[in-house]
Amino acid sequence: MNRIKLVAILVVFFVATFVAMSSIYTVSEVEQAIITQFGKPVGAPVTSAGLKLKLPFIQEVNLIDKRVLEWDGNPSDMPTKDKLYVSVDLFARWRIVDPLQYFLRLRDERSAQSRLDDVLGSETRNAVAKHELIEIVRTTKDRVPLRDTVLNDAGRQLDVGSLVPVQKGRKVVEQEIFAEAAEKVRVFGIELLDIRFKRINYNESVRPKIYERMISERRQIAERFLSEGNGEAARIRGNRVRDLNKIQSEAYRQVEQIRGLADAKATEIYAKAYNQSREAVAFYEFTRTMQSYKSIIGENTTLVLSTGSDLFKFLKGMTPDGAGMTPDGAVVPAKRSSDNR
Repeated sequence: MNRIKLVAILVVFFVATFVAMSSIYTVSEVEQAIITQFGKPVGAPVTSAGLKLKLPFIQEVNLIDKRVLEWDGNPSDMPTKDKLYVSVDLFARWRIVDPLQYFLRLRDERSAQSRLDDVLGSETRNAVAKHELIEIVRTTKDRVPLRDTVLNDAGRQLDVGSLVPVQKGRKVVEQEIFAEAAEKVRVFGIELLDIRFKRINYNESVRPKIYERMISERRQIAERFLSEGNGEAARIRGNRVRDLNKIQSEAYRQVEQIRGLADAKATEIYAKAYNQSREAVAFYEFTRTMQSYKSIIGENTTLVLSTGSDLFKFLKGMTPDGAGMTPDGAVVPAKRSSDNR
């Protein structure tokens, strides 16, 4: 009999313990709970941490995280306003502020992540399509380009290396996406805390065109530098030729001046030397005439001179053998014999 009582007591104890364990649950500091009875929520959400009670067996505890959660979207290709396809990678931070609405509409975190994919992806696509690429990748509006020191005034006037103006910037675009998406996810009991662009890259099909455009711009700048360099080289060569001609003309003028002065000095010396006596004058006349013969008379030369010529008076006694003189003083060459032919 005692043994039966002991078994009954043990059974009652175990049943009571099991019922008590089924009636008690705990909620940690990073969780909140929704109590469901036959699958339907009952009562208010449990948001405070501690030991809680529920009806055993018929009620279930659905724990919901109340920490800041992460959403990290997959990179997606989308067009910008200037018709450039870019790959946009986005991330966001969110938390559950209305656990009852969250439980009724989404149930679990996987459904919430899927719904965030739809909402944030759609709003990102709309925002990117309304802005040009420069507005998405840049934040600073008042940017000052770093110009190369080799750029001259003409290059600055042509606005070489100028930057595209930024009207809004990446931060404003992120705020626009955040404002639109936060309003849409609020109905799910979710509070969107922040949203940021992780990476923006050119699409593979667009990247070669972008590189070609960059190469074309660099080539235009290089050709402009090359044309300016050629113009400067032509100017330097022109100045060199002008200076060379000037130097040569100055040198020629100085040479002619020196030569004229030398000729005048030589003439003065000759005049002083040959005007000392009548014999010196006659000797000078004879030597100058002999020098002129070297220039005038050559092989097979025929001279026609008058008897009063200064050149003829020294030739009167110098006719070759067999040669004769015409009445007007011309020298007739001697005829060759038939044996000499």
